[in-house]
Amino acid sequence: MRPGAVVRTARGDSLLDLGDIALSVNALISDASLVRAAEMRAAGALDENLPGLVPADLAAPLTPGKILCLGYNYRGHTPDGVDPRADDPEYPDVFVKTPNTVAGPNDAVVIPAGAQDVDYEGELAVVIGARARNVAIEDAMSHVAGFTILNDVSDRAWQRRQSQWALGKCSDGFAPIGPWIVTVDEAPNPQEMLVEVVRDGRITVSQSTSTTIFSVAFVVSHISQVLTLEPGDVISTGTPQKLAHAQAAHRPLAPGDAVTVRITGLGELTTRFVAAQPESPAAESFPEGTA
Repeated sequence: MRPGAVVRTARGDSLLDLGDIALSVNALISDASLVRAAEMRAAGALDENLPGLVPADLAAPLTPGKILCLGYNYRGHTPDGVDPRADDPEYPDVFVKTPNTVAGPNDAVVIPAGAQDVDYEGELAVVIGARARNVAIEDAMSHVAGFTILNDVSDRAWQRRQSQWALGKCSDGFAPIGPWIVTVDEAPNPQEMLVEVVRDGRITVSQSTSTTIFSVAFVVSHISQVLTLEPGDVISTGTPQKLAHAQAAHRPLAPGDAVTVRITGLGELTTRFVAAQPESPAAESFPEGTA
């Protein structure tokens, strides 16, 4: 894999190879001088010399050291006259997805054998660009490199079996991410993005990040009081609740399903789900001369 930049040209989206500037996106976003070199390369690139972007060639845009996720960060729909902030928690509910969950924008997600209730969650993901430890809210955004899309795939059956959510959140490939990172200077205000999810041709989630309980800046500052955030770490900011028709007709994800998450200014991430293949039993081996 090589890092690159998507460049908008008269011919459509093109790809600028940045492999000679940095070995990875993680390395690129962690070094301000490399970021400037990439920006200068992009500014001086000639459109006619750039190959067209082939979405099928894209891998996960980075390799997070940590994936920190939020639960219940969007206010629900409330009746007229009811203060939507009345039930806001004092602090965000933070949990972890492990590195084995990362999947690229073109990777199919395997539904584990025996899974009973696999579900999707379309989320705005924050990519850390500079080390953050005990940062103030007003300084938090200076530690953010940009934003991407994450589908927090979850096995609700496993999630309900215990007070800790890890086993319901951390099956292999349960964090598709991408298709790219949109840098802070190119992205819309993270508190004014529309998050939508499409399944079976119908919109099942549609809500603005303006309705989040905790802002991006607050979350970065809050988490940094406990642990050091490093370049390449990802914070996934939670999912809005599903629309009423989708909640009423809940159906676990099944092989052959596809879910598209789209967020204003970031593009869209489509994830296909496939069945687990039966594992072949490992052949027994014995040292030579034994039986």
